[in-house]
Amino acid sequence: MLSAQIIKILFLIVLSSVIAFILTPIFTNFMYKRKWGKQISDDKKTLFFQLHGHKEGTPTMGGVIIWVTVLIVTFGVALLSHFFDGFFSSLNFLSRAQTYLPLGALVGAALVGLIDDILGVLRIGAHGGGIHMKYKMFIYGAVAAIGAWWFVQKLGWTMVHIPFLGDFNFGIWFVPFFVFILVASAMSANETDGLDGLASGVLLIAFSCFLIVCVIQGKYDLAAFLAVIIGGLLTFLWYNINPARFFMGDTGAMSLGIVLGVVSILTNTVFLLPFFAFILVLESTSVIIQVFSRKVFKKRVFKIAPIHHHFEALGWPETKVTMRFWILAAVAAGLGMILFFLDNMTS
Repeated sequence: MLSAQIIKILFLIVLSSVIAFILTPIFTNFMYKRKWGKQISDDKKTLFFQLHGHKEGTPTMGGVIIWVTVLIVTFGVALLSHFFDGFFSSLNFLSRAQTYLPLGALVGAALVGLIDDILGVLRIGAHGGGIHMKYKMFIYGAVAAIGAWWFVQKLGWTMVHIPFLGDFNFGIWFVPFFVFILVASAMSANETDGLDGLASGVLLIAFSCFLIVCVIQGKYDLAAFLAVIIGGLLTFLWYNINPARFFMGDTGAMSLGIVLGVVSILTNTVFLLPFFAFILVLESTSVIIQVFSRKVFKKRVFKIAPIHHHFEALGWPETKVTMRFWILAAVAAGLGMILFFLDNMTS
């Protein structure tokens, strides 16, 4: 049984990766033909423009490749399994208990991010283009609230596991806790998407950890869903490594970030999320510290936030920052997996 599931997972990774490779030239040709590229700050004196002004015009919204691949594989396999028994039925992983919610969160967040990216490219909206941050927070909070309702009403879930301490019933507090986790993971992924290959690399590590967790817990449908995301991410990273062919955009970063939050709660490993997605936490924390320091002390802690830009400003090449952050992500994720297995042994 386990060997069959592992073969299924590996097959889905390869399948989704191949489909993403097929979609990539279609996407890039569409974007380059219409010159829908990333818009950098109009103020050429800013430190950010000095660091990344040369990237202006590079297509954004590359995350479309990932979530469209997920949709094609998910519903393609489900449809084929409906008409053909056997092989396709064994591949089908669409289930109410495990994949409806993360799939819904992925699509919902991706569509909001896509609208934001398009507005940004066309320079429509706040701060030179895009949805204003407060409205964006409200929208993703609403998506998270729907997810919390699904957990409580459909799955009857209000328990949260704390490693080495046990399960705790959060009761009514589960809803705001859920919303916070999803919004925080989405925004943190967005903050991390600032260097070529950075977000896709650390997200690949995080999703790989959760895939292993799902297999250990016997959540094979969810593991298969993550395998499809990983396959799409592998292809995306192939083209996103410096110099990036295209950027992930909000449609990719926000949607994948929010799925991370959902999966962490579905697997009851939310307190291990900071280990599996350490760089996301680091990036988001650096922004919070910078904003707080500027508001209260009128001083900057970092030359520029998020922290990956700070190291660039110190003179580190972009590739060095990215690869060192990958190393930190892998080490933290490894520690998280150790804690997961130790917790399982003591439970």
